[in-house]
Amino acid sequence: MDSIAGPRPLLFLAPMAGVTNTVFRRLCKDLGADVLTTEFVSAEGILHRNERTSRYLEFQSDERPLGVQLFGADPDRLAEAVKAVIDWVSPDFIDLNFGCPVNKVVSRNGGSALLKDCPLLANVARSVVAAANGLPVTAKIRIGWDSRSVNAVETSRILEGEGISRLAVHGRTKEQGYSGEADWEVIASVVQAVKIPVIGNGDIDSATVALERWRQSGATGIMIGRAAMNHPWIFREIRAALSGQASECVTLADKWAFIENHCAKEIDWWKGQEAQAMKSMRARLMAYTRGLPGGARLRERLQRVETLTGLREIASDHIGGNAA
Repeated sequence: MDSIAGPRPLLFLAPMAGVTNTVFRRLCKDLGADVLTTEFVSAEGILHRNERTSRYLEFQSDERPLGVQLFGADPDRLAEAVKAVIDWVSPDFIDLNFGCPVNKVVSRNGGSALLKDCPLLANVARSVVAAANGLPVTAKIRIGWDSRSVNAVETSRILEGEGISRLAVHGRTKEQGYSGEADWEVIASVVQAVKIPVIGNGDIDSATVALERWRQSGATGIMIGRAAMNHPWIFREIRAALSGQASECVTLADKWAFIENHCAKEIDWWKGQEAQAMKSMRARLMAYTRGLPGGARLRERLQRVETLTGLREIASDHIGGNAA
């Protein structure tokens, strides 16, 4: 396999609520992710400086370059929040969430709701860029609200005009949520429409697909979300494919070693509160079981696990029961 000539795409870990905390981000960084972003945080959470927000914003120096993703719809409050978060944690960039399709966010006029209100979208971007005072401001959008209002080219030009320095485009509408297929032709249209870097997002589940979408769209980078939840090795595999090398095979034992390490680091992050940490990991453990043999029985056991010792017992049984 030949290596890729010219600059390679940057690899982004998509910000995902309840998933991309500092522990998981660092694990993905170790596997080859280039750019990381926090889970999204509301402007109000920043301004109140509550404990939950503090945990969302926690990061280590080896995660840089790292951005803080904010959502909201009040330009003035978002501007205040940007100044506060820069003072609080000194991120490398601010990212604006104009793409979240979740109703509890959209109902507050946040996330993808702003795709229906281009004047407000522009006002939010303008206020945040001014408040950031030279710190780069990026944005994540969807291609539109629904199939009848695909307006990614329009919104991307607006955001570029207001000083947004990079765009991530998820190739679905708000209406689609995470169903159907991502439209990479629209992403390619955005790449052609603006001069700022464009990062493509949606349905990247293998190195082969990543390279195909990158080449076809002309995007500066690739953003990976759901695939990283159950197979974070995808970053390593994409890097190997870009250099013309075969990626290391991930064995069942490798997967369990990674899962155990993830849980151990999560317990450390919870300052030794093992039961709480393992409870917080249950959704992550469910994701890791995708594609594993005996997944249903495995999930039944994992949803009750409370200790690292219990996890090791499950791993030992599972590896032993599926040995070649």
